[in-house]
Amino acid sequence: MITEILPDPGAVATRAAERIAQVARKAVAERGRCALAFSGGATPWLAVRALADEDVPWERVHLFQVDERVAPSGDPERNYARLKETLIDRIPIPAANVHPMPVEEEDLDEGGRRYEAILRRAAGTPPVIDLVQLGLGEDGHTASLFPEDAALQVVDSEVAVTGRHNGRRRMTLTFPAIDRARCVLWLVTGSGKSEALGRLRAGDRSIPAGRVLRSRAVLLADTAATGGR
Repeated sequence: MITEILPDPGAVATRAAERIAQVARKAVAERGRCALAFSGGATPWLAVRALADEDVPWERVHLFQVDERVAPSGDPERNYARLKETLIDRIPIPAANVHPMPVEEEDLDEGGRRYEAILRRAAGTPPVIDLVQLGLGEDGHTASLFPEDAALQVVDSEVAVTGRHNGRRRMTLTFPAIDRARCVLWLVTGSGKSEALGRLRAGDRSIPAGRVLRSRAVLLADTAATGGR
Protein backbone atom coordinates (compact mmCIF):
# COMPACT_ATOMS: atom_id res chain seq x y z
CA MET A 1 0.00 0.00 0.00
CA ILE A 2 1.39 3.38 -1.04
CA THR A 3 1.11 5.86 1.83
CA GLU A 4 1.24 9.65 1.80
CA ILE A 5 1.04 11.64 5.03
CA LEU A 6 -0.21 15.21 4.58
CA PRO A 7 -0.57 18.04 7.08
CA ASP A 8 -4.35 18.37 7.31
CA PRO A 9 -7.70 17.28 5.80
CA GLY A 10 -7.57 20.06 3.21
CA ALA A 11 -4.23 18.83 1.90
CA VAL A 12 -5.53 15.27 1.84
CA ALA A 13 -8.57 16.38 -0.16
CA THR A 14 -6.48 18.34 -2.66
CA ARG A 15 -4.09 15.43 -3.20
CA ALA A 16 -7.02 13.02 -3.53
CA ALA A 17 -8.63 15.17 -6.22
CA GLU A 18 -5.37 15.23 -8.16
CA ARG A 19 -5.01 11.44 -7.97
CA ILE A 20 -8.62 10.76 -8.95
CA ALA A 21 -8.33 13.07 -11.95
CA GLN A 22 -5.11 11.32 -13.02
CA VAL A 23 -6.80 7.92 -12.80
CA ALA A 24 -9.77 9.16 -14.82
CA ARG A 25 -7.64 10.65 -17.59
CA LYS A 26 -5.51 7.49 -17.81
CA ALA A 27 -8.55 5.19 -17.90
CA VAL A 28 -10.22 7.18 -20.68
CA ALA A 29 -6.99 7.34 -22.68
CA GLU A 30 -6.44 3.58 -22.38
CA ARG A 31 -9.98 2.17 -22.44
CA GLY A 32 -12.24 4.98 -23.58
CA ARG A 33 -14.17 5.14 -20.30
CA CYS A 34 -13.74 5.37 -16.55
CA ALA A 35 -15.75 4.14 -13.57
CA LEU A 36 -15.34 5.86 -10.19
CA ALA A 37 -17.02 4.93 -6.90
CA PHE A 38 -17.26 7.32 -3.95
CA SER A 39 -18.12 6.84 -0.30
CA GLY A 40 -19.21 9.55 2.12
CA GLY A 41 -17.52 11.57 4.85
CA ALA A 42 -16.23 15.04 5.60
CA THR A 43 -12.87 14.66 3.85
CA PRO A 44 -14.32 12.87 0.80
CA TRP A 45 -16.76 15.74 0.33
CA LEU A 46 -13.84 18.16 0.36
CA ALA A 47 -12.05 15.93 -2.14
CA VAL A 48 -14.90 15.68 -4.63
CA ARG A 49 -15.52 19.41 -4.39
CA ALA A 50 -11.87 19.93 -5.36
CA LEU A 51 -12.26 17.29 -8.07
CA ALA A 52 -14.89 19.44 -9.77
CA ASP A 53 -12.11 21.93 -10.58
CA GLU A 54 -9.75 19.31 -12.06
CA ASP A 55 -9.32 18.47 -15.75
CA VAL A 56 -11.47 15.33 -16.13
CA PRO A 57 -13.15 14.02 -19.33
CA TRP A 58 -16.51 13.78 -17.59
CA GLU A 59 -18.42 12.75 -20.71
CA ARG A 60 -16.56 9.40 -20.53
CA VAL A 61 -16.81 8.93 -16.74
CA HIS A 62 -19.40 6.88 -14.87
CA LEU A 63 -20.02 7.74 -11.20
CA PHE A 64 -21.05 5.06 -8.73
CA GLN A 65 -21.57 4.94 -4.98
CA VAL A 66 -19.57 2.74 -2.62
CA ASP A 67 -22.42 2.68 -0.13
CA GLU A 68 -25.66 4.41 0.79
CA ARG A 69 -28.11 4.60 3.67
CA VAL A 70 -31.62 3.30 3.06
CA ALA A 71 -33.49 6.60 3.30
CA PRO A 72 -35.89 8.67 1.17
CA SER A 73 -34.68 10.85 -1.69
CA GLY A 74 -33.27 14.14 -0.42
CA ASP A 75 -32.72 12.85 3.12
CA PRO A 76 -29.67 14.73 4.48
CA GLU A 77 -28.17 11.41 5.65
CA ARG A 78 -27.99 10.17 2.07
CA ASN A 79 -24.48 10.16 0.62
CA TYR A 80 -25.93 10.85 -2.80
CA ALA A 81 -27.39 14.18 -1.67
CA ARG A 82 -23.93 15.39 -0.70
CA LEU A 83 -22.28 13.90 -3.79
CA LYS A 84 -24.77 15.73 -5.99
CA GLU A 85 -24.22 19.03 -4.17
CA THR A 86 -20.43 18.89 -4.03
CA LEU A 87 -19.64 17.31 -7.40
CA ILE A 88 -22.41 16.29 -9.78
CA ASP A 89 -24.12 19.69 -9.95
CA ARG A 90 -20.77 21.33 -10.66
CA ILE A 91 -19.47 19.22 -13.56
CA PRO A 92 -20.54 18.59 -17.19
CA ILE A 93 -21.35 14.90 -16.75
CA PRO A 94 -24.19 13.24 -18.69
CA ALA A 95 -27.12 12.32 -16.45
CA ALA A 96 -26.98 8.77 -17.86
CA ASN A 97 -23.46 8.40 -16.41
CA VAL A 98 -24.54 9.06 -12.81
CA HIS A 99 -25.63 5.95 -10.91
CA PRO A 100 -27.09 6.44 -7.42
CA MET A 101 -27.70 3.29 -5.41
CA PRO A 102 -31.42 2.31 -5.61
CA VAL A 103 -32.09 2.42 -1.88
CA GLU A 104 -35.67 3.62 -2.30
CA GLU A 105 -36.74 0.29 -3.81
CA GLU A 106 -39.24 -1.77 -1.85
CA ASP A 107 -37.18 -4.88 -2.63
CA LEU A 108 -33.64 -3.86 -1.68
CA ASP A 109 -32.10 -7.16 -2.75
CA GLU A 110 -33.56 -6.75 -6.23
CA GLY A 111 -32.29 -3.17 -6.24
CA GLY A 112 -28.83 -4.48 -5.44
CA ARG A 113 -28.99 -6.92 -8.35
CA ARG A 114 -30.01 -4.11 -10.69
CA TYR A 115 -27.06 -2.04 -9.47
CA GLU A 116 -24.74 -4.94 -10.22
CA ALA A 117 -26.11 -5.06 -13.77
CA ILE A 118 -25.40 -1.33 -14.21
CA LEU A 119 -21.87 -1.85 -12.88
CA ARG A 120 -21.28 -4.61 -15.43
CA ARG A 121 -22.49 -2.47 -18.31
CA ALA A 122 -20.13 0.35 -17.35
CA ALA A 123 -17.13 -1.61 -16.02
CA GLY A 124 -17.25 -5.07 -17.60
CA THR A 125 -18.10 -8.57 -16.43
CA PRO A 126 -16.99 -8.99 -13.76
CA PRO A 127 -16.93 -5.23 -13.16
CA VAL A 128 -13.52 -3.65 -12.66
CA ILE A 129 -13.94 -0.15 -11.21
CA ASP A 130 -11.04 2.16 -12.00
CA LEU A 131 -11.00 3.79 -8.56
CA VAL A 132 -12.88 3.06 -5.36
CA GLN A 133 -12.57 5.75 -2.69
CA LEU A 134 -12.86 4.45 0.87
CA GLY A 135 -13.02 5.94 4.34
CA LEU A 136 -12.31 4.33 7.69
CA GLY A 137 -14.58 4.19 10.73
CA GLU A 138 -13.30 4.28 14.28
CA ASP A 139 -14.65 0.74 14.65
CA GLY A 140 -12.62 -0.40 11.64
CA HIS A 141 -15.48 -0.49 9.15
CA THR A 142 -15.14 0.70 5.59
CA ALA A 143 -17.81 1.24 2.93
CA SER A 144 -20.82 -0.11 4.85
CA LEU A 145 -18.98 -3.28 5.77
CA PHE A 146 -19.39 -3.27 9.54
CA PRO A 147 -17.98 -5.67 12.12
CA GLU A 148 -20.11 -8.83 12.42
CA ASP A 149 -22.52 -7.83 9.63
CA ALA A 150 -23.56 -10.59 7.25
CA ALA A 151 -22.45 -8.48 4.29
CA LEU A 152 -18.84 -9.26 5.25
CA GLN A 153 -19.40 -12.83 4.06
CA VAL A 154 -20.83 -12.00 0.64
CA VAL A 155 -18.42 -13.29 -2.00
CA ASP A 156 -20.71 -14.08 -4.95
CA SER A 157 -22.01 -10.59 -5.79
CA GLU A 158 -20.78 -7.02 -6.06
CA VAL A 159 -23.53 -5.41 -3.96
CA ALA A 160 -25.03 -6.37 -0.60
CA VAL A 161 -27.67 -5.02 1.78
CA THR A 162 -26.65 -4.76 5.44
CA GLY A 163 -28.42 -4.93 8.74
CA ARG A 164 -29.20 -1.77 10.72
CA HIS A 165 -26.37 0.51 11.82
CA ASN A 166 -27.26 3.71 13.67
CA GLY A 167 -30.88 3.04 12.78
CA ARG A 168 -30.38 2.60 9.03
CA ARG A 169 -29.88 -0.35 6.73
CA ARG A 170 -27.29 0.23 4.02
CA MET A 171 -26.49 -0.85 0.49
CA THR A 172 -22.78 -1.40 -0.10
CA LEU A 173 -20.18 -2.68 -2.50
CA THR A 174 -18.74 -5.97 -1.30
CA PHE A 175 -15.14 -7.02 -0.79
CA PRO A 176 -14.96 -8.72 -4.23
CA ALA A 177 -16.11 -5.54 -6.00
CA ILE A 178 -13.67 -3.38 -4.02
CA ASP A 179 -10.73 -5.76 -4.35
CA ARG A 180 -11.13 -5.96 -8.12
CA ALA A 181 -10.67 -2.19 -8.50
CA ARG A 182 -7.63 -0.91 -10.33
CA CYS A 183 -7.04 1.51 -7.46
CA VAL A 184 -8.38 1.72 -3.91
CA LEU A 185 -7.95 5.21 -2.49
CA TRP A 186 -8.17 5.49 1.29
CA LEU A 187 -8.84 8.94 2.80
CA VAL A 188 -8.30 8.99 6.57
CA THR A 189 -8.12 12.13 8.71
CA GLY A 190 -8.46 13.10 12.36
CA SER A 191 -7.03 11.81 15.63
CA GLY A 192 -10.17 9.74 16.28
CA LYS A 193 -9.11 7.41 13.47
CA SER A 194 -5.57 6.80 14.74
CA GLU A 195 -6.17 3.41 16.36
CA ALA A 196 -8.16 2.04 13.42
CA LEU A 197 -5.61 3.44 10.98
CA GLY A 198 -2.79 1.72 12.84
CA ARG A 199 -4.64 -1.57 12.48
CA LEU A 200 -5.32 -0.93 8.80
CA ARG A 201 -1.67 -0.18 8.10
CA ALA A 202 -0.67 -3.34 9.96
CA GLY A 203 -3.01 -5.42 7.80
CA ASP A 204 -5.14 -6.45 10.76
CA ARG A 205 -7.82 -8.66 9.19
CA SER A 206 -9.87 -8.71 12.39
CA ILE A 207 -11.36 -5.37 11.28
CA PRO A 208 -13.30 -5.10 8.00
CA ALA A 209 -10.96 -2.46 6.58
CA GLY A 210 -8.01 -4.78 7.12
CA ARG A 211 -9.53 -7.31 4.74
CA VAL A 212 -9.38 -5.01 1.71
CA LEU A 213 -6.70 -5.96 -0.82
CA ARG A 214 -3.60 -3.83 -0.28
CA SER A 215 -1.61 -4.40 -3.47
CA ARG A 216 -3.37 -1.65 -5.48
CA ALA A 217 -4.19 0.63 -2.54
CA VAL A 218 -3.14 4.22 -1.88
CA LEU A 219 -3.54 5.73 1.59
CA LEU A 220 -3.78 9.49 2.02
CA ALA A 221 -3.85 10.42 5.69
CA ASP A 222 -3.21 13.51 7.76
CA THR A 223 -0.74 13.82 10.61
CA ALA A 224 -3.51 13.78 13.22
CA ALA A 225 -4.64 10.35 12.06
CA THR A 226 -1.11 8.95 12.00
CA GLY A 227 0.19 10.63 15.12
CA GLY A 228 2.92 12.11 12.92
CA ARG A 229 4.15 8.65 11.86
